[in-house]
Formats: sequence, C-alpha cells, structure tokens
Amino acid sequence: MALLTTLFAFLYHLPQVYKWLLKPYYVASLFMSIAFLAVRKTPGICDQLNTQREDGNPCDFDWREVEILMFLSAIVMMKNRRAITVEQHLGNIILFSKVANVILFFRLDIRIGLLYLTLCIVFLMTCKPPLYMGPEYIKYFSDKTIDDELDRDPRVTWIVEFFANWSPECQSFASVYADLSLKYNCAGLKFGKVDIGRYGEVSKKYKVSASPLSKQLPSLVLFQGGKEVMRRPQVDKKGRAVSWSFTEENIIREFNLNELYQKSKKLNKSKGDKLMQSQFPPVPEEDEPEQPGTPAEEGVVESKKDK
Repeated sequence: MALLTTLFAFLYHLPQVYKWLLKPYYVASLFMSIAFLAVRKTPGICDQLNTQREDGNPCDFDWREVEILMFLSAIVMMKNRRAITVEQHLGNIILFSKVANVILFFRLDIRIGLLYLTLCIVFLMTCKPPLYMGPEYIKYFSDKTIDDELDRDPRVTWIVEFFANWSPECQSFASVYADLSLKYNCAGLKFGKVDIGRYGEVSKKYKVSASPLSKQLPSLVLFQGGKEVMRRPQVDKKGRAVSWSFTEENIIREFNLNELYQKSKKLNKSKGDKLMQSQFPPVPEEDEPEQPGTPAEEGVVESKKDK
C-alpha cells in the first residue's frame, strides 16, 4: 500500500518533478545518488571491483548489496508516507540514496568510501536546495518589526511561521504556506514569516527552539490582538515538539481558516465602506425653495390684508 501511495503521488506531481530535476542542485544530487550503480555496471570499471557472487561476475550486485538496497528502499517508502510536497519526496529519495552509496562504497573499498563521503560533505556545505520563489502574500518580519506589526491593529489575526533557511522541513513547507496565503489572505487575516535562525532573540521570546533536535521547525503560531492563541506543533513539558503533519488540510482544520477568513472579510468590507465614505462624502439635503403663488392667489392674499 505504501508503494502504491508513493507511486500515485509521483505520477500526480510528475510535471513538477521534471521542473525541479532540471535545477543544478537536483542534477548533481541525481548523479551522486546513482554513483554506485554506475560504478558497478560500467564495463571496464566494474571489472576491477571485488565481488562476493558465486559466479564471480563483478558487474552485478551480490546478495548483500541487494539486501542493503532493499532495506533502504523500505525506509524511503516509510518516510514518504508523511511527505507533503514533491520536494520532500525527492529529498527523501536523494538522502537515503546517498546513505546507501556510502555504505556500499565502504563495503566495496574503504578508499572509495572515504572519497565518496568527502564529496558528500563538500556538496552539503556548498550546495543548498533551491528556495521557493513563487507567488505569495506573506510579510517577512525582523526582530525589530514583528512586535510592532502584531500589535498594530488588534482586529487583525496573524498566522506567523517561525522558520530557518537551513531546515529541509521549512524549505519543503514553503510552497504549502505560500498557497495558503494566496487563498486566505485578506485585510483581517494576514500571513507572516520570521527567520529564527537569523534572529535569535525572536526565538527566545516566542519560545521556538531552532535546534534540530527539538523538531520545532517549522512552527505556526496564531496571534489575535497581538497575543498567541495557539501553535503547531505543540511542545511538551520537556521542550520537545509533539509530532504533527504540516499538510494543507491539517492547517485549515486546526486553525479554522475557513471560519477565520469569513470573519476577516467583514473587516475588509467595513474598511472599504469607510474608504468610500472618505472619498465620496454624502451630499447634504437642501431645502426646497418656496414656489411663488399664482397671480390670483396673490390677489386674494392682498385683499385679505386690506380688510
């Protein structure tokens, strides 16, 4: 079942997969992921390798290599059951493919294993996954602006994402959060982000740990009237995050976004009415001028005065 779920998700997102695979980071990662396969199957290179196969064929996988690959494939399928976006699916496949390559190369030859491991470390330090650059209605805060924005208008509800650029989970969640901002942003409901990897004081004040061990990244916090109302994931007494899936459906349900949006549209409408009134003030009503009487009526009035 897990295999079918992964397959259907891959086919559904196939156009996006092509788009992402053409980026340099994923092109390089793809070559690194298939490095052992290329070495083991390339004629002229595989002939120089050791093998434990009974037939002595060095250009085919032995039973231990197949066992390692099957085990790591099962881990990838388990991890991808909780994956939300295409980036997360690809990230899991690339990560565990590199782990498999490290193990297989070390088992084959410790020198090749050290060379491949060094290459992976250099790649990790110098190359970062591409950041989301699509449309969004999100305001980015700094340590000096976040408090002022949250307190500026008590009628405005804010949903703020606390993130760090180095976190793969935050990078994968960026497109989901951007889509939510496009659907639900209005005058009374706004979306914001703050990089706690850059602004440590914000991390301490709002009690969101930037440590990878805490698993609090990303964190979504709902503010109303400048005060925190709820957050996801929740944090237990030991400061560890309670497991929670950042899918679009979960966020809409947990934060009641549909209800918040309907209430916030009323604020948008009231602001629009006030703006119209300020631009086009109502015309004051004028008293109707007295109509002059007919000559006959004037004559009657004058005759009454003479009497």
